[in-house]
Amino acid sequence: MKNFYSFRLLFIILILLVLASPVFAQRTMEIKLASLVPENTPWGQSINRLAAEWSKITSGQIVMKVFHGGTAGSEAQVMALLKSNQIQAAVFTTMGLNTVTPELMAVSYPFLIRNDAELNEVLRRIKPDLEAKMQQNGFITLAWANAGWVKLFAKSPIVTPDDLRRIRLGSSQDQPELMQAFRQMGYQVVAADLTEIVMSLQSGRIDVTYISPVFAAGTQLFGVAKNMSSINVAPFMGGILMNEITWRRIPERFKPALMEACKKVEKEIETSIIKLDSDALTEMTRHGLIVNNLTSAQSQIWYDDTDKYEERLIGGSRPTFNRDYYFRIKSILTELRKGN
Repeated sequence: MKNFYSFRLLFIILILLVLASPVFAQRTMEIKLASLVPENTPWGQSINRLAAEWSKITSGQIVMKVFHGGTAGSEAQVMALLKSNQIQAAVFTTMGLNTVTPELMAVSYPFLIRNDAELNEVLRRIKPDLEAKMQQNGFITLAWANAGWVKLFAKSPIVTPDDLRRIRLGSSQDQPELMQAFRQMGYQVVAADLTEIVMSLQSGRIDVTYISPVFAAGTQLFGVAKNMSSINVAPFMGGILMNEITWRRIPERFKPALMEACKKVEKEIETSIIKLDSDALTEMTRHGLIVNNLTSAQSQIWYDDTDKYEERLIGGSRPTFNRDYYFRIKSILTELRKGN
């Protein structure tokens, strides 16, 4: 009997040792997140904080490995990796988000949404629907934020639509909807990759382009295109998507806190981008950028001119912008402007 109890005790000890071994320990879940944005930017720093926060919330059970600065490839390449689960999450611009949910592109309809207050109200009302559509297509929206406004940077002052129509407008092929929209509105559009924009301006191949002030400052584009029109062309969005396969693997008990961390990062990014845009404009102005400030009447000329092309932009069998979402946004804006 004594031998029986000794054997039983030894058996229990062995079981406990096996269960305590790494094979049976809580498995760590690694999430690879790709971003085109450099690490030393507000987006990059916020993503690093998000990775640290997720690790803290899950007591190290989720480890987020971030690939900054486009090291995982272009947006199209990253989207393919995300769909095949070779990476599990990624930061996308409007163009990348548009490939998942084309309805989102209506937010970037030229000269439709005019300022931050209007953009915030539009997003407040349509984001739930857009996020639902993204989930139907296999993705969870962790965060998204306004990444600034697209502006016109030109060699000569641009005050009216006719000023723009007289010269060659450089448009990135990575933004086919905006390129198509400007062509439909009668502008002389020349395809020019973002990496070639400065060279194209220097060579005279193009005379003007639309880009964010932060990008213009970072590439020194304003040294050639010294004039910036004050009017907002369109908002520039950014978002973090995770494939649904990965989201389903995360224990339910962690999800509310993880999403709360994402919303915190979303607000951080928006605040940082507003400051970054402002700082970029201040710095460029100090070094020779001329801001062509349009009056309310001059801005209205752009809005009225764009309205003339509404049916071209949202009509036909293959509209440039989703018709239903365009009218939803327009209705929100009409209501908002009546109240101001």
